[in-house]
Amino acid sequence: MERFLSEMVVSASAGGQSVLSTMMFAVLPIAKVFTVCFMGFLMASKYVNILPASGRKLLNGLVFSLLLPCLIFSQLGRAVTIEKLLEWWFIPVNVLLAAIFGSIVGLVVASIVQPPYPFFKFTIIQIGIGNIGNVPLVLIAALCRDKSNPFGDSDKCNQDGNAYISFGQWVGAIIVYTYVFQMLAPPPEGTFDVEERLKIPVKDMAAEQEPMLSLVGHEPTDSDISKPGQIRVFINLLIEKLKLKQILQPPVIASILAILIGAVPFLKRLILTDDAPLFFFTDSCIILGEAMIPCILLALGGNLVDGPGSSKLGFRTTAAIIFARLVLVPPSGLGIVMLADKLGFLPPGDKMFRFVLLLQHTMPTSVLSGAVASLRGCGRESAAVLFWVHIFAILSMAGWIILYLHILF
Repeated sequence: MERFLSEMVVSASAGGQSVLSTMMFAVLPIAKVFTVCFMGFLMASKYVNILPASGRKLLNGLVFSLLLPCLIFSQLGRAVTIEKLLEWWFIPVNVLLAAIFGSIVGLVVASIVQPPYPFFKFTIIQIGIGNIGNVPLVLIAALCRDKSNPFGDSDKCNQDGNAYISFGQWVGAIIVYTYVFQMLAPPPEGTFDVEERLKIPVKDMAAEQEPMLSLVGHEPTDSDISKPGQIRVFINLLIEKLKLKQILQPPVIASILAILIGAVPFLKRLILTDDAPLFFFTDSCIILGEAMIPCILLALGGNLVDGPGSSKLGFRTTAAIIFARLVLVPPSGLGIVMLADKLGFLPPGDKMFRFVLLLQHTMPTSVLSGAVASLRGCGRESAAVLFWVHIFAILSMAGWIILYLHILF
């Protein structure tokens, strides 16, 4: 009897330590992210003001155009092989399923809440499209930094996590610059600010349209354009229709190069391995990629200093978007990943693979969709949503990560 009681006490204490360690590994990465974001917020505040809006814009451009592509190229290229590409096929599928099921949840919520005109499709996008790149990369880096993390060796944890996340980013970019771009098209009035549009006199609207009418008055004929010119016009038209310029952004190009070079053994031994003749290039990318995490967190924290702005969405719609994105969407992702695991679609025994798939359904609204919203004329409302959803995501992500670690381990 005494031995039975002692075993019960030991197992209970071990279980308590397990729960405590799980909570620690879930909450600590969020705490690290919040701390660095707060530093950016402080640097951008009016009391310090060494990271103004122009500086944050430059920092965002640096991250997007150089640091993030370097991180993707170095981590994804070194991890990928032909065999792994065949194993990882479910990652882009998962990104696509996340957008589909998230949009379905967004459609249901928008139908119930009835957001103000013309923000119905906008509400669907803010709920349906999550951040599958930047925030997961930050969380993986913060989690793997701890030597006693549940995924094992810190270097392998970081490399595998970054590779899995990067492998899905090209799909996310295509979704944003095709589906999201079309969904956020302005209403028939030509602008999301309908009240301001109605204030414009009819004669002024006609004056605005007159130059456009004069431009289409003369269409070039076959006789005006030579044969090489016709080919060039056709290629330009094809690029415009497919929006290739928007899709082929630096992170996507880096992903494609990493996959192509990493999957060819000769090129991989030439550039990406530690003893490669051109490894100095990859090593330079590794150094630059390590700067991506702090820079993007500083920029994100600095962007929050502007506050929610003057949004026309209203409290009910904004609250519905936050609740749906952070609470209603993740369970559908959990169901998708568990079903895929049961069907044998996922690499056996790879817990980091499953963790990244789950994270892709759990993140706040995509910052890249906010950039597209700015292009389409609803950037103010998007900034308000991004502000609040990232604030509340600190709590929601901690809770979901605790659940995911409990399921995986």
